[in-house]
Amino acid sequence: MLSVKNIKFQYDAQNSFQIPDINLKAGEQLLILGKSGSGKTTILNILGGLLKPDSGEVKLGDTLVNQLSGAKLDKFRGKHIGIVFQKPHILAPLTVEDNLRLANYFVGAKGERNLELLKELGIYNKRKSKVTTLSEGEAQRVSIARALANHPQLILADEPTASLDDENAAIVIKLLQEQAQKFNAALIIVTHDQRVKDHISNHIIMGGKS
Repeated sequence: MLSVKNIKFQYDAQNSFQIPDINLKAGEQLLILGKSGSGKTTILNILGGLLKPDSGEVKLGDTLVNQLSGAKLDKFRGKHIGIVFQKPHILAPLTVEDNLRLANYFVGAKGERNLELLKELGIYNKRKSKVTTLSEGEAQRVSIARALANHPQLILADEPTASLDDENAAIVIKLLQEQAQKFNAALIIVTHDQRVKDHISNHIIMGGKS
């Protein structure tokens, strides 16, 4: 379902970066561990189509993601890839519900499961609230909900447990795993947080830039 082969990315003339080959079936999970500067976020951005590699291929289903560009890439990513960024990637002036509707709008989806999704993530009672009134944990859940709003095939999460205590870190990982299972989506988490290994045994450990 997700196939990543021979990916190389050139930061500059002196620094290049190679991604290990990845093959994930629908519903499978992968943890990518590494310290700051090891290229974890670069991997996420390449897999999500936010950065173009210099060589190699990222294939999701039958689509070569790295060969898409412009509006076609934006629509494909919005429909098939859900990205949970380290900092909540949501629009502060809008309500929780409107943030999800906006994600639906960009790909022409109806969002029939939006309210159910908010219930599952424990923020249904905040659906009419402006994002600016939410706690950090609530905003993170909205970010997860927005990433899942269009039933993605691939879920990418960047440092989702950063700054969380053990209890809340476990809750966030469980939420991501449950939602990935519900959608039969592949889940990739990139993080420096060693605690996540307790929840996902399939992992890659990254070094620094080469």
